Amino acid sequence: MTGRAGCHGVLLLDKPAGYSSTRALARARRLIGAEKGGHTGTLDPFATGLLPLVMGEATKFSRFLIDARKAYDAVLALGVETSTGDPEGEVTARRAPVTDAARIDQVLAAFVGVQDQIPPMHSALHVNGKRLYEYARAGEEVARSPRRIEIASLRRLSLKEGELGIAVDCSKGTYVRTLAMDIGRALGCGASLTALRRTGAGPFRLEAALTLEAIEADPAAARGRLLPPEALVAGLPRVEAGADDARRFGHGQAIAPEGVPDGAGEVALFAPGGHFLGVGRVEAGRIAPLRLLAGGDAPRSP
Repeated sequence: MTGRAGCHGVLLLDKPAGYSSTRALARARRLIGAEKGGHTGTLDPFATGLLPLVMGEATKFSRFLIDARKAYDAVLALGVETSTGDPEGEVTARRAPVTDAARIDQVLAAFVGVQDQIPPMHSALHVNGKRLYEYARAGEEVARSPRRIEIASLRRLSLKEGELGIAVDCSKGTYVRTLAMDIGRALGCGASLTALRRTGAGPFRLEAALTLEAIEADPAAARGRLLPPEALVAGLPRVEAGADDARRFGHGQAIAPEGVPDGAGEVALFAPGGHFLGVGRVEAGRIAPLRLLAGGDAPRSP
């Protein structure tokens, strides 16, 4: 949405190759005139695809998309290993690629489910106050704790001349580069990513995303494509508050409206007329504010 205070909402960007997520955000934010913005999960510079950008008040709710499931299409070079597991690294080994589709499908099926994954050295995770890629650039290898992830689906899209195309649906925190290397090890020939394209993030899909060129060509139309901040919390239970409760909640007070969900958890609060107020936490039949939309207790200008 856009209002008198500027741009507020979610912009779905189709990030091009060669851009860091931060650089892509800065250019998109500048083009549409947003004073404040953020992204909701980093894509490596070589990767392309869906990068939801949060502008203005929507930045308050970005974590709900950071924590969401992601979907990717990827291309693996079978028989080729690199120092980073992707095309940005140096080739460290070459072997004959596996070409048996049935064997590949069997290996892919074995990766579906909950598992532990060790983050790659070339990643932005912090260890002892430094990012892992800083150690890697200095030629240092440090111990990394495995992280629990889930691969919901993993299937072969194509197989030709040593290149394997796959589609992955996975939990947050999954490194597709690491998955590619693990698939290569399981096949016995090694593998690395040559291309990665994010096709989904939570409820959002790549088909609805704009390129930077499209945004630059018509910034006003791009601003009109901003999704409202509440699109980020569509997965939370929805609670409709009356006028008095909406006013109290908007002023930071806990409320006890009708229809409070049983148990503890986070909910999305709406005022009469469907105006988004923010997110609260349910405890003992009451809802305490966690994150509030500025001016959420009154109708906002479209």
